[in-house]
Amino acid sequence: MGERMAALFRTLTSGVYVIGAAHKDRISALTAAWVMQLSFDPPMLGFSVNPDSFSYPLIKAGKVFSVNVLAQGSLDMARHLGTHSTRDMDKLEDIRWRPRTTGAPVLEDALAYFDCRLQFTRRTGDHVLITGEVIDGAILKPRATPMTYAQTGDLDGASGMYPARFRSK
Repeated sequence: MGERMAALFRTLTSGVYVIGAAHKDRISALTAAWVMQLSFDPPMLGFSVNPDSFSYPLIKAGKVFSVNVLAQGSLDMARHLGTHSTRDMDKLEDIRWRPRTTGAPVLEDALAYFDCRLQFTRRTGDHVLITGEVIDGAILKPRATPMTYAQTGDLDGASGMYPARFRSK
């Protein structure tokens, strides 16, 4: 039943992103699919993160993050950053990145990036919604096509995370 629900949720179109986090001399990154635009003026983005993620406290303490849009063909990078923890290794060691305006890591091989200042966080079920104002950004690969979450298969193991059935009231 979890696979059926995972397939249902994969019909919600979304891209694949890398969220960069920085606080003092510490950096981290994670793969995310639950990212969305929240506002035109000011320009704002939001994304959802597991509160157990190593990157979450860095985002809260540093008050900055980057959203890197991955292009098709970046599945290995998405898998690497989404299935390992910075607690265990330097996930960005073999990935080309540099800090931009906020100091959060921006991937040089990203299709585009948004550099954001944290606005607020809110617990939403088993994840935390993080919102930020976009203060910088650019398209780095104008001819590239964004990767979609549906193209990743069960990269994040989501089929095992959904409840067996919908909760009814």
